[in-house]
Amino acid sequence: MSDQSEQEIVSPSDQPKQLSDDQAAYWRANVTTLLSLLSVWFLVSFGCGILWVDALNQYQFFGWKLGFWFSQQGAIYAFVILIFIYVVRMNALDRRFNVDEDQ
Repeated sequence: MSDQSEQEIVSPSDQPKQLSDDQAAYWRANVTTLLSLLSVWFLVSFGCGILWVDALNQYQFFGWKLGFWFSQQGAIYAFVILIFIYVVRMNALDRRFNVDEDQ
């Protein structure tokens, strides 16, 4: 049998496309933004709501123990704030790389 019949013939359109330098930089900045915001999300929800709840409960916030407040209300507020931060940062990133929707 010939080598060609044993190997799958791949057309150029089936091969993965290489990203340009601008596209790679945009993707890197996008992933960096996501990872930083997910880190904050993890610290607020898991850290303040579970891991450090006993230490935070030594403090009061609007009459509630701080650890309890974080696990019940504070994490939700932090999530909403993170959504707004994500929107602002991604809009700025889109403008920086000229891929914003306003064009």
